[in-house]
Amino acid sequence: MVIVFALLALTVLVTANWYLWRRLFRDTTEGPGRVRRAGAVLIGGGWVLAVAALVAERTGAPFWLQRVLAWPGFLWLALSIYLLLAVVAGEVVRPLLRRVLERRDGRGEPAVAAVPQPERVPAGAPAEKPQEPGEGGPASEGPREPGPPTPVPSRRLFVSRVVAGAAAAAAVGTVGQGTYGVLRGPRVKRVTVPLAKLPRAAHGYRIAVVSDIHLSPVLGRGFAQKVVDTINSTRPDLIAVVGDLVDGSVKDLGPAAAPLARLEARHGSFFVTGNHEYFSGAEQWVEEVRRLGLRPLENDRTELAWFDLAGVNDIAGESEGQGPDFAKALGDRDTARACVLLAHQPVQIHDAVEHGVDLQLSGHTHGGQLWPGNLVAELANPTVAGLERYGDTQLYVSRGAGAWGPPTRVGAPSDITVIELASKQA
Repeated sequence: MVIVFALLALTVLVTANWYLWRRLFRDTTEGPGRVRRAGAVLIGGGWVLAVAALVAERTGAPFWLQRVLAWPGFLWLALSIYLLLAVVAGEVVRPLLRRVLERRDGRGEPAVAAVPQPERVPAGAPAEKPQEPGEGGPASEGPREPGPPTPVPSRRLFVSRVVAGAAAAAAVGTVGQGTYGVLRGPRVKRVTVPLAKLPRAAHGYRIAVVSDIHLSPVLGRGFAQKVVDTINSTRPDLIAVVGDLVDGSVKDLGPAAAPLARLEARHGSFFVTGNHEYFSGAEQWVEEVRRLGLRPLENDRTELAWFDLAGVNDIAGESEGQGPDFAKALGDRDTARACVLLAHQPVQIHDAVEHGVDLQLSGHTHGGQLWPGNLVAELANPTVAGLERYGDTQLYVSRGAGAWGPPTRVGAPSDITVIELASKQA
């Protein structure tokens, strides 16, 4: 089944890229030549860089090589998605544009510039006498020979060029704007969550939730500093880092994560693992965040003054014997107290409901990151972004601060959420 799926995926990928090349390069040129060859090199080379960037990250290649490959490779992934979507959308525009040009031609308005044709002389008619200097014009002007006609693109070629140019401009603009949005840093989102068991004294308690920072060869120390500055500016009572902090080893990304030591909150900063920690050396990263001053909650719980704060490992840890253990984290707690659970993936909500959790804080989905990725994310997650209720348990899912793969977001802006707890007794 794996081989069949891989072959199917490869077939779809090759077909989609052949279609891109055809619409952007073959249909916009009059015959084989440098433009078509350059298009094939661009598309093929882009995918070589993208695959190389993914392989380099997963295999722990030298960090300098990861950085060289990451920018062009991952940006090509995003650009190819929106080139394909734009070209497909162009199929709707193409016949409409042809119709407009045909109507213009029908009214005697040529769709493209007309080329003057040399006047035809009837057979047997006397040839026109050449004009002598000084007769009807300046002496400096001699007889002119008609030049070759200027080539005019056919209607089909004209339409193909207009649609391809618009598609390329739309794709580049979309990816450029989406990349700027990530590099600019996450914006603060504020959400009020009422909890029935929360005492009146805790009304207004603020938890800064940040997920999916994804420090990497692309998003480094400068990005981490922006995240820290943004969180600190909200003056939270508690900070919750709910997984997918990194995409790489402590050796490569330890310096990038160093600004986390400057996180400030009255009751401290807490951390739970995400699936990407288990691709990057989870044990080493747990120790590193502990060294930086965050408290890891590995299937563990701490009793704060007004509520319990618990955390469980990510599901990906099961492959290493370090999966989530809700019984260990929640089994012996006082159920009369409110409980807030940190769990990276929204699908963990079902276990949270069984164990009487009042509020689960998660990430993982990125809100879909690249539209229409949200449609795919909805198939795998009970909630993609925002606050929803499941029985007596509420689930809040952050869209995350960073991005995985392409440092680009479209239709799913990054955020750091300040959850303000509200007591129903207030």
